[in-house]
Amino acid sequence: MNLNPDEIKAAIRAKVIELAKALDMDASGVTDDDILPATGLLDSGAILELVVWFEASYDFRIKQEDMNIDNLGSINAMTDFLLSSKQA
Repeated sequence: MNLNPDEIKAAIRAKVIELAKALDMDASGVTDDDILPATGLLDSGAILELVVWFEASYDFRIKQEDMNIDNLGSINAMTDFLLSSKQA
């Protein structure tokens, strides 16, 4: 499994764009620091789908207490959370 931060960010960004497109939204301008729920690009179902994809793609389970905006709110937060979880 590749844990290159730039590649992780690119994969998450691609998934966000894909999910937003399914909702007829253009997320091509999303940045790594944008708070995804606040952008309005993804509805709650798409955010859930993003989290499920994230867990499956990187082979780890997110504990209930870790499901928060600090860990999963942005592309940077998701990447940092993954890297710190995999190093633990």
